[in-house]
Amino acid sequence: MGRSRYDFGDPEAPHFMTCTTLDWTPVFTRPDTVEILLNSIRFLQRESGLKVYGYVILENHMHWIAQSKDLPNDVKRLKSFTARKIVDYFEEFHVRGVLDKLAYGRKRHKSDCGYQVWQEGSHPQEIVSADMLRQKLDYIHMNPVMRGYIDEPTCWRYSSARNYADRDGLLEVFVDWMG
Repeated sequence: MGRSRYDFGDPEAPHFMTCTTLDWTPVFTRPDTVEILLNSIRFLQRESGLKVYGYVILENHMHWIAQSKDLPNDVKRLKSFTARKIVDYFEEFHVRGVLDKLAYGRKRHKSDCGYQVWQEGSHPQEIVSADMLRQKLDYIHMNPVMRGYIDEPTCWRYSSARNYADRDGLLEVFVDWMG
């Protein structure tokens, strides 16, 4: 199968995206690997002006809505940096099962590293209205509920549902769009 490409509409508009680990490998089952992803988002928020409207991180993917001056490049930077840090983490702690899976599924054209953490693309969908934004946020926040992990969206630690319930979340989230 060839490389998948997903086009962003207006690269400065908010987009709903899904970033999935290679072959749905459960990479984010440890707080340390989730923290790598969160820290990378925080860095982009500070350095690139990345604005996060919502997110949820599950064991093998992340749904999020974000906006920046160059969102395609910021997503690329996020995936590249987190992939390297996650591989380093698994190597340091000798997590051979996950590393073997990330090595086995690696695409042949990925010659710069022996592992591939992320599937290519992020399936970006430009957010064109407040109704669409609300629909995507509901989907994001209900994701762990629909999977049967929790009963209430605000119970999922790695989600912006808490931010929207006027509680402290793990990331700065832009909720002012609600007016």
